[in-house]
Amino acid sequence: MIECFKTTVEEDESGEKVFLTSRVAGPCPGCWVSVVAPTKRERAWMQNEMGVIPDFVASALDDEESSRIERDDETRQVLVIVDCPFVEDKSEAESTSIVQYDTHPLAVLFLPEKDLVMTVSLKENWTVSALESGRVRDINTTQRTRFLLQILLHISKRYQIDLRSVNRQFRENERELRRSMRNEELIKMLGFEKSLVYFSTSLKALDTTIQRISYGRILKLYDEDRDLLNDTSVEVKQAIEMCEIYTQVYNETMETFGSIINNNLNLTMRTLAIITLVLSVPTTVFSFYGMNTGLPMDETWVFPVILSLALSVFATFWILKSRVLR
Repeated sequence: MIECFKTTVEEDESGEKVFLTSRVAGPCPGCWVSVVAPTKRERAWMQNEMGVIPDFVASALDDEESSRIERDDETRQVLVIVDCPFVEDKSEAESTSIVQYDTHPLAVLFLPEKDLVMTVSLKENWTVSALESGRVRDINTTQRTRFLLQILLHISKRYQIDLRSVNRQFRENERELRRSMRNEELIKMLGFEKSLVYFSTSLKALDTTIQRISYGRILKLYDEDRDLLNDTSVEVKQAIEMCEIYTQVYNETMETFGSIINNNLNLTMRTLAIITLVLSVPTTVFSFYGMNTGLPMDETWVFPVILSLALSVFATFWILKSRVLR
C-alpha cells in the first residue's frame, strides 16, 4: 500500500504557525511517501518511477536488516534503517498467554532528486500509523532531517512502553512461579528472554545510528535539529539502560528459581532414599528366613513380621535422629 502526505503551514488566530499534514493524490516535492507491505508491482514502482537505487530497494525490503545509515554519493540518496518493536505473531510465540515482542526494520529514504522522503515497512508499523493519523504532533514533511528525528524519537519511546509491558508480564509470571513450578510458567520465561534479547540488540544498533547522524556528515543538521537529536539520544540510552536492568533482574531471578528447583529435587531424592532404606529392612529379614537354614522361631511367620516392623521403626528413627540424609 502506498500513500502520500504533505504538510502545509498555516497561522492560527494568535499568529503562531500550525503544521497541517494531509493526504495528497501522488508523490510531489516536499511530501512523504508511505509504503507498507509493498507488492511486486509497488516494489518495481519504487525503483522505476521514484528512482530508488536497487541496493537501497533490496535493503529496505530485507526483513533481517539491522539499524544503519548509508549514503549513495552519485544520486545523493540516503537510506536509514531502524528496527522497530512489534508484537510477535501468536503462531511464532513460545506461549500464547503472554505478549511476546520482536523487531522488524523500518526504512527511511531521502530522495533529493524528487525532493521527498519515503518510508518503507514490510509490516503494519505502529510509528507509521501514528504519523498518518496525526498522533505525532508538529511533523513537517518538507523538513526531511527533522522528520527522520521525529520518527526515531517516537520509536525510542515505543521501546520504553514495550519494555515496561515485558517487565509487568514478567512480574506477574514470577508470582505464578512462586506458587507452583509449572512448565508453562518456565516456557513464558523463555518468551521474555527472547524479547529482551531482540530489544537489546536493536537498541544498541539504533544508538550507533544516532551517533553517526550526529556527526552531520551524511545528513545536514540545523541548530533546531540538534536539540531534537539530543532528546532522541537520551531516550534511546534510557531504553538501553531499562533493557539492561530488566535483563539483569531476569537472569538473577532465573538463577534463583534454578537453585530452588535443584533444592526441591534434592529433598525429593532424600525422601526416596529414606523410603528405600526403610523398605530394605523387611526384605533383608524375610530373605534370611527364606534360606534353608535353621533360625530362631522359623516355624511361624509372626516373629519375622514383628522383627521386620521393629527394625524398620528403629531404622526410621535412627535416620531422622542422626540427620544422615539432611
